[in-house]
Amino acid sequence: MTSFDTSPQLNVWRALLALAVVFVMLATTGWTALRAHPDSAPLRVSLSSWEHGRLHGHRLPDPQAAPALLTRFFAGLTARERASLAHRYPLAVGNMNGAPVPLRYRANRIALTEQRDLERARTHDSRLSPAGQQVAGRRMHRYEALLAPGRQILAFDPQGSGRVAEVFGDLPRAERVSVVVPGVDTDLLTFQKTSRRYTAPVGMATSLYAAERAASPATRTAVIAWADYTAPAGLGIDSATAMRAEDGAVRLNALVRALPGSASVSLFCHSYGSVVCGVAAHALPRRVSDIAVAASPGMRVANASRLRTSARVWAMRDADDWIQDVPYLEVGGFGHGADPVSPAFGARVLSAHGARGHSGYFEPGTESLRNFAEIGVGAYRSVHCARQDQACDTELSGTGTAGRA
Repeated sequence: MTSFDTSPQLNVWRALLALAVVFVMLATTGWTALRAHPDSAPLRVSLSSWEHGRLHGHRLPDPQAAPALLTRFFAGLTARERASLAHRYPLAVGNMNGAPVPLRYRANRIALTEQRDLERARTHDSRLSPAGQQVAGRRMHRYEALLAPGRQILAFDPQGSGRVAEVFGDLPRAERVSVVVPGVDTDLLTFQKTSRRYTAPVGMATSLYAAERAASPATRTAVIAWADYTAPAGLGIDSATAMRAEDGAVRLNALVRALPGSASVSLFCHSYGSVVCGVAAHALPRRVSDIAVAASPGMRVANASRLRTSARVWAMRDADDWIQDVPYLEVGGFGHGADPVSPAFGARVLSAHGARGHSGYFEPGTESLRNFAEIGVGAYRSVHCARQDQACDTELSGTGTAGRA
């Protein structure tokens, strides 16, 4: 799913660690521009319209207000009033933490339909190059796929490479919620894949959802494929630093704090996604019971205690995963710190038996996926720990019996 999967040029990482001067040059010549979101961005326009909008002569609440306040606002509206707001401000409502989940699905369908029609027109726009028309066609087809019946799009932003999040299961009624946090090269176009499907967020989430239902059929679960942050593109400066992770951590915390109900939440963080989870950890609410990382280049800390979280911290890595050869250190902002599967780090190390390479952790039939599912449903005593880890299954409560690979 990531450039890490297809371009294991580890010397690039080592060079990045030594070339801090490149960081300085980029910081002074263009990073600010790359990170900026122009005022003409569709989501920004929708939010601005909301901020100037009225309902029965009254100002609408701040779209960045606390989720609880927004939840109360929507609860006080009629069904027709909620539907009207979704149609008038689809991107704003579709991305609004605190808005009712079914209303967000509805608003995002409206926004996706608008963007699909826009991209369809762009495929015939003579002002675009053939390559530009081709990109428009790819985005149009992606939007059409996301509009398929039954899909539940929790977040959608078409700006730039795009952001999106999708729910599998009944989120408002879930007893346990799992969030899949993917890594490098994740965007709208790579959100779902036909080939190597379990290396993309949708495939990861659907595989985990099926495994959780098999592990505990009586447990109401929901899984979120969360690609709602701007991930690094390829092996480069962004993937070797925490800049993208810091923005992603803010967004991840906002998601978790806005989830309906009081269900326990487990985070499953792959590759650079584990950097996002590591940066987010200290601010996560207590309802986050577990943070499980796979194929991690580090979590920006020296050991698990420095994550400052009440959540259990789990880690796994397949023996064939080339990420183990990345330098596990942090120098001048480059690199992501200690190895999460090392004994000194202090995470509970899980078996990844059956997983292959850097992206095989969510493949059906693997022990890595089975372990994720047991964590997701809270069956902690059923996890299979790595042989070398002596503390993985100590002081755990849950259904089933503890096991080892």
